[in-house]
Amino acid sequence: MNAPRNTSQSGVALITALLVVAIVTVIATGMATRQQLDIRRSANILDRDQAYLLALGVESWGRSILIQDRRENNVDNLSEVWATVLPPLNVEGGEVAGHIEDMQGRFNINNLVKDGKPNTVDVQRFERLLKTLELNPNLSQAVIDWIDSDSETMPGNGAEDGEYLGHNPPYRTANNIISSVSELRLVNGFTKEAVARLEPFISALPAYTLINVNTAPPEIFMMLADDLTKTDAEAIIEDRGTKGYAEIQAFITSPTLKSRNIPADGLGVSSDYFRVDAASRFGKGQVRLLGLIHRTADNKAQTLVRAQGVY
Repeated sequence: MNAPRNTSQSGVALITALLVVAIVTVIATGMATRQQLDIRRSANILDRDQAYLLALGVESWGRSILIQDRRENNVDNLSEVWATVLPPLNVEGGEVAGHIEDMQGRFNINNLVKDGKPNTVDVQRFERLLKTLELNPNLSQAVIDWIDSDSETMPGNGAEDGEYLGHNPPYRTANNIISSVSELRLVNGFTKEAVARLEPFISALPAYTLINVNTAPPEIFMMLADDLTKTDAEAIIEDRGTKGYAEIQAFITSPTLKSRNIPADGLGVSSDYFRVDAASRFGKGQVRLLGLIHRTADNKAQTLVRAQGVY
């Protein structure tokens, strides 16, 4: 009489046991999976930290090279050790690479305003650069208003607080120097595409700087006069060679320029601001580090800005 009941109870107990085993298995599998993910995540973080330290090592190498270079001479050109690209080098567990770029081979956007007023020579040069890159030269007016401390709107494409407070969300002009080229995205008239086109030829340095004619590309030379063509600029590059000019007078009297009366204002043959572009890999961690280096008058090199990606 009791056998069917016992069989039924045994079946229920068996099913219950199987369910418990299944649940425990699922929980154990989930715990093991999460543990493996945590281990992998921790390993990735450690690899990336190691890669970051390797990139800092490349930056330190750059500062040392720049200090040594100033001890040897006061002229900077593309034949010097700092201008040599550091090829990928194997290190224990990874790889490092890097190069140094002279940021004074570019046009310093903050040169547009000097002593609180638009700097006529540099404004004209920037407008020529904009034309060379097929951008509206009137964009210079908005940049001047962004940097200068007054609230008077420049004629043309100028813009002060009244323009920006109408944006969504609203904001105001910086009334200060531009800290990064990417900041131009906030300036009236500048699009993402325009900033990308300008980026290889401009910098945002914290002080007034001279353009180093020994490291500048053709596009920078084309902004020195209205009638300078790409062919002329390439001829200037060929004339200077890799060792460049020892002094600025030799540059403005070079074969391509001697008849054009190029003003020497804002031009030089040495530099104080450089960017160290460091790349590193350790395990599965990869880092690209960009450091803006200032070489001071007492021949020290300090990192002013450090960023990952594009500065």
